[in-house]
Amino acid sequence: MKKGYDVVIIGGGIVGCSTAFELAKRGVTDVLLIEKGYLSSGATGRCGAGIRQQWGSELNASLAMESTEIFEHLEEYTGYSHSCELHQGGYLLVAYTEKEWEQFQENLKVQHRLGIDSRAVDLKEAKEIVPFLNTEGMFGATFCQKDGHANPFHCTQAYAQGAKRLGVDIATYTTVTGLTTSGGRISGVETDHGYVEARTVINCANTRAPELARMVGDEIPVYAERHQALVTEPVAPLMDCMVMSFHRSYYVQQTPHGSFVMGIGPQEEPSHNFRSSWQFLEKNCAIICEALPPLRKLRVVRQWAGQYDLSPDRNPIINEAEKAKGFYSVCGFSGHGFMVSPRVAILLANYLTNQKDSLDIRRFSAKRYETGELLLEPAVV
Repeated sequence: MKKGYDVVIIGGGIVGCSTAFELAKRGVTDVLLIEKGYLSSGATGRCGAGIRQQWGSELNASLAMESTEIFEHLEEYTGYSHSCELHQGGYLLVAYTEKEWEQFQENLKVQHRLGIDSRAVDLKEAKEIVPFLNTEGMFGATFCQKDGHANPFHCTQAYAQGAKRLGVDIATYTTVTGLTTSGGRISGVETDHGYVEARTVINCANTRAPELARMVGDEIPVYAERHQALVTEPVAPLMDCMVMSFHRSYYVQQTPHGSFVMGIGPQEEPSHNFRSSWQFLEKNCAIICEALPPLRKLRVVRQWAGQYDLSPDRNPIINEAEKAKGFYSVCGFSGHGFMVSPRVAILLANYLTNQKDSLDIRRFSAKRYETGELLLEPAVV
């Protein structure tokens, strides 16, 4: 690390790495990215890695659609020599209540206005897409073929290596211990490896972002929620798409090498707990086996826990601190940071380099919680 940089980014997940890359693409290369562990050791490396465009708010659907277009050629876009393992087998979103089915129709209207190729499917077609799906109690489903999943480690490395080639410095296993301000602006970052001067600091620390923001007197309404997942032994191909339910809070997909990855939404108090539990294993398997009965024969290989950085309206926060100008918090993705990170990074990089963007970054300000201009999202697991 040098003694000073134009920009310091805190957090080595995909949001931090993609932001570093997009800044470097625009000529801002005097950038240091700091990560307390290894790249994608936090929420990114523990996520389900889904990429879907079937959202209920126009903002999230737009972010996801434009991010998907980048994921489709991320290797070429960043100059990465490996595959990011994007697989677009589609998402089948299933509705278990009449109210939820009505909401799905409204969601489709939002998606179609943006040109997203999603559609409603009846229960017969749902079983054609996933033949062993238990449709008892379902009202219908929606499907988008371009939805899918990718490898979060490779995607993060693609951005990180691209940023490094453009001149960005990356310091892993480096912990931020403090922030300094001068004259109402951010002035530097204290770490366990020394002090770094900076006039711009971007806080991409996920569930730890509020702690960093409080160091400069900024309150970010984000809290941590543990989400657990498991992976099974690999078997012959059984289904190509992701199956997801908001009402029953489950998702399940089969990866290209045959393993199934699955999880359920928690009912827990806010915490930074990264330990997995037997209660999750028991409940998850009961719910998934009811929805997809043949999966009860699979053996579980391992399970793990990650964190959602939940915002009040389940939409991202991009906020400049009032008492420390130049300090930006980018968090509150509520479990979908991976899938929208490419577009969010472009939005932030355009703003910081005074380039035009079709989205107004001010819409993501935390001030919306004071004014009541919330960006409500009905489609979150």
